Amino acid sequence: METSQQYPQGFSAYACNVGIKDDTLDFGVVAADKVCPAAAVFTKNNYPGAPVVVGKEHIQDGLLQAIVVNSKNANVATGFEGIRNARNMCQYIADSIGIKTEDVLPSSTGVIGVPLPIDKILATCRKVKAGLQPGNLESFAQAILTTDSRTKISVRKIATLAGQEATVYGIAKGAGMIEPNMATMLSYIFTDADTTGIDLQVELRKAVDQSFNCITIDSDTSTSDTVVVMSSGYAGKVAISNFQSALLEVCIELAKKIVEDGEGVTKVIELDIVEARDEVQASRIGKSILNSPLIKTAIHGGDPNWGRFVMAIGKVFTEKIPYENLAIQIGGTDVKDADAQVLQTLSQYLQENSEIKIKVSLGSGQVSKRFWGCNLSEGYIKENAYYTT
Repeated sequence: METSQQYPQGFSAYACNVGIKDDTLDFGVVAADKVCPAAAVFTKNNYPGAPVVVGKEHIQDGLLQAIVVNSKNANVATGFEGIRNARNMCQYIADSIGIKTEDVLPSSTGVIGVPLPIDKILATCRKVKAGLQPGNLESFAQAILTTDSRTKISVRKIATLAGQEATVYGIAKGAGMIEPNMATMLSYIFTDADTTGIDLQVELRKAVDQSFNCITIDSDTSTSDTVVVMSSGYAGKVAISNFQSALLEVCIELAKKIVEDGEGVTKVIELDIVEARDEVQASRIGKSILNSPLIKTAIHGGDPNWGRFVMAIGKVFTEKIPYENLAIQIGGTDVKDADAQVLQTLSQYLQENSEIKIKVSLGSGQVSKRFWGCNLSEGYIKENAYYTT
């Protein structure tokens, strides 16, 4: 569910082009009209972008009032200058709006290793206050895109304890360099639910672990991954269980939209790992399957080569699954030791469907976990072979 008529109360946004790479939107700000309880999770890449370094500092007290994002340049591997530029973006936004610098969280996304055109960005930061409009979150969602082909928005409604309605409004971007190890490329979730008594950091991490951490496009963990949630509280208090459900639903929908819009993607894979010993085993096996170039290309070409699944499971050296315990279903059909007729049915299923459902039973326990991945096509190669040229 997504609609421009369902903004959470208390948030305004601004988006424009500052000329970082082309004439499309490349700069956006979301500001709350008061300081908000907030939480965030960030990439575990050993070379985080400068905005991630600064963002971790600014979220430590669990409060934010604004987010500033530029696209087309990641501000990664830019040294002390990059850190200074990220801090200056926060300071200039704070000065323009009239808030504390440490209540601003910065993000950048795009090419790595190129200095920001900081003069252009700071000149825009100075005039943000005049451009902020209540709601207007779609323009912000557009401004944070890079190789994405479309915006990614998810909205859920929650009944408040007073019988009113609160909104959870999520935005994300990401199409390549996707195998999160905490979050996704960039995602921002705004709610007017009063989250007093709810540990936002705990709830966000739980939701991320069941959504963004369960997707992969190309096995590459970005240097800029960030997920943030902010709560204005205007709609009133909600039941914790209702907030948990809405947050998880928004995160899952956004995560799936990232996979669906992946670079060169023509087929989405939904993988269920069942009868796992624990979530660690499920994740190791699930990611090994979805990250295998041989499996991704087989799915792309409709090749019913089920033996590649055996390979991908067997190469997880820390998880020795007895072959006799292993069961593999593709499109609801058991494919292990398949005969020629089954292989023909499987090939037809792979060729005719854009969403491929796979279930792998490990016979090791009672834990189940769902993952999402995609095929590997010529489109991905073309997109990334000439990314900066």
